[in-house]
Amino acid sequence: MGCVYFIIDEADLALAMQQPWVGVGSDGSALATSGPLRAGVPHPRNFGTFPRVLGRYVRDLKVISLEEAVRKMTSAPAARLGLEERGTLRDGALADIVVFDPATVRSTATYDEPRSYPVGIETVIVNGALVVDGGEHTGATPGRGIRLGRD
Repeated sequence: MGCVYFIIDEADLALAMQQPWVGVGSDGSALATSGPLRAGVPHPRNFGTFPRVLGRYVRDLKVISLEEAVRKMTSAPAARLGLEERGTLRDGALADIVVFDPATVRSTATYDEPRSYPVGIETVIVNGALVVDGGEHTGATPGRGIRLGRD
């Protein structure tokens, strides 16, 4: 049985986000709005953790800068997990790229309607392959499991 808990105060969350050693991640699952991955009543984080940080905590509340948020979502967790080929844009690294509009990116997932894709994200590249183009899925599925310490 799944449960949704409210366990952290907004002010505490903002304070945690401001700490340089705190990264942004999610324990959400790979879910969809239809088909076999539309199961149960998920937490909204499954569809909106990262856009929520960018829209609410960066743009609206100005808790952290855009650059710091991107670092906390990319190079910081990759380094922490020992994923040397990921988390930065450089020659030889695997290309995982999300192109978003800082002025419009936001989560649309709520507790009442958790299965809702974010807005403001036009392009997603995974392992160098175009997966979302113009806000639409291309059908490409280049993602793969990653073993700790190996890309």
